[in-house]
Amino acid sequence: MLQIVEKLENRLTELDEALSSPQNLSDRKKLIELNRERRNVEDILIAGRKYREVVTRLDEAREIVRAGEDEELVAMAEEEVETYETQVDEVEREFKLRLLPRDPNDDKAAIVEIRAGTGGDEASLFAGDIYRMYQRFADDRKWKLEVLNTSPSEVGGFKEITFSLDGEGAYGMMKYESGVHRVQRVPVTESQGRIHTSAISVAVFPEAEDVEIHIEENELKIDVYRSSGPGGQSVNTTDSAVRITHLPTGLVVTCQDEKSQHKNRAKALKVLRARLYDKIMAEQQAELTAQRRSMVSTGDRSAKIRTYNFPQSRVTDHRISLTLYKLDEILAGALDNLIEPLQQHDQEERLKLESETAVK
Repeated sequence: MLQIVEKLENRLTELDEALSSPQNLSDRKKLIELNRERRNVEDILIAGRKYREVVTRLDEAREIVRAGEDEELVAMAEEEVETYETQVDEVEREFKLRLLPRDPNDDKAAIVEIRAGTGGDEASLFAGDIYRMYQRFADDRKWKLEVLNTSPSEVGGFKEITFSLDGEGAYGMMKYESGVHRVQRVPVTESQGRIHTSAISVAVFPEAEDVEIHIEENELKIDVYRSSGPGGQSVNTTDSAVRITHLPTGLVVTCQDEKSQHKNRAKALKVLRARLYDKIMAEQQAELTAQRRSMVSTGDRSAKIRTYNFPQSRVTDHRISLTLYKLDEILAGALDNLIEPLQQHDQEERLKLESETAVK
């Protein structure tokens, strides 16, 4: 483990030299990659140096005890041994957690789709609430949000809304939102004051670059039609809405938010690439799951992951049995309260699997 710390320090030095290289300074893409790796290495090194410090001090204290030359010094050293022995397992575990391979998609932008499910109008209103929750979360983190497609409901919510989030670690945080979100509350249309249960689904994809997912023109069927709003209200009088069908997979993407057919086509292709990339990743994950169990449902969109109970001001994440009585805070964008425990649980389960694999 100490050799790993040394290797990381050497790598950090190499990255600093590369970042100051005139050749790399003129290459924006290369600089982004180098800075991203440097942040990752530095993050791991914080835990690595703490581990080294505790191990070094523990060894020094043990050496003083073994030498036994000065009774007072030995007594102090014995206390230090006891202190550092209680710390060493904890700092080693934290270091191992940081060393776990990162999901290569974590630093990508995220494509998020929210769809109203069971519950009719109430589900569409809740879809609007969840969209605004993500919007506030993105604002707090200084992420760029771009709406790609909307299908508003007549009562003011969304039957469906698709948007992208671009910023540091966007997909790495948002991937934990994939799944079914359930709401329990009294709808505004309920005259008897009865609590109703409605649901929406959230799907989160890593945004794919052209070089990662290349789509041939002959694989696409592109239809154009006139955009319309809630209740059939005309958005514009030209055939600017776009529906793209990917013939090999049957995936269909629509976009009608822009008045320009060209812009709608570009947005629809962005979503299509993300869905295709996610499909490939899901197939690879399925193969992996046959060998290794996945403990946190980060990608299963059929699973009920969370319940928002308004009468009790309660939010429960069913994947890790976490209940918080902070509904207003969370809907105001304080999603860290939920995502950070999910990330920690995910890391610990992966570390457990790594340990089990190593034993075998």
